[in-house]
Amino acid sequence: MLKELLQKNRSYRRFFQDVRLTEAELRELVGLTRYCASGRNAQALRYRAVVDKKTCEQVFHTLAWAGYLKDWPGPEEGERPSAYLIQLLDTSIVENCLCDDGIQAQTILLGAVEKGYGGCIIKAFKNDALREILQLPEHLKIMYVLALGKPKETVVLEDMKDGDFRYWREPDGSHHVPKRPLEDLLV
Repeated sequence: MLKELLQKNRSYRRFFQDVRLTEAELRELVGLTRYCASGRNAQALRYRAVVDKKTCEQVFHTLAWAGYLKDWPGPEEGERPSAYLIQLLDTSIVENCLCDDGIQAQTILLGAVEKGYGGCIIKAFKNDALREILQLPEHLKIMYVLALGKPKETVVLEDMKDGDFRYWREPDGSHHVPKRPLEDLLV
């Protein structure tokens, strides 16, 4: 059921690092994006799959994790993503992908959850360093990094209180995410 799949699709930030995704699994997830809507039908997004341990480690060090958790530098060794999909805009096709980036990122994460994996969409990264690691040509603009793996953390959805939308982590490691009530979404 779609609602259950959406509820399981959280921003996971800690993983069982030794559970590796394969290149074939990443190809299958990217393949799902072929069925997504695309502004102007330009279909200008591309993906760089990263599965080898050395490159995963290099990519990891270009990322910023969980802005609201000021004292947490990100997942420690053993809890880091085991794969990445780097979402790229092919600017030789269009300069702006409109809303395709979000549609496709969500589609990939839903596909990952269906397979027992999880992920996190990351926009905070060191662009120049990441471009160099991946040896990207100039016409490919990095949009997002999708960190993927087998989730190692529990994410709890909470009712939002007093409009406070900041997530937090409990001492037991559970990650809590406040959600607005439906009444607040309808105007």
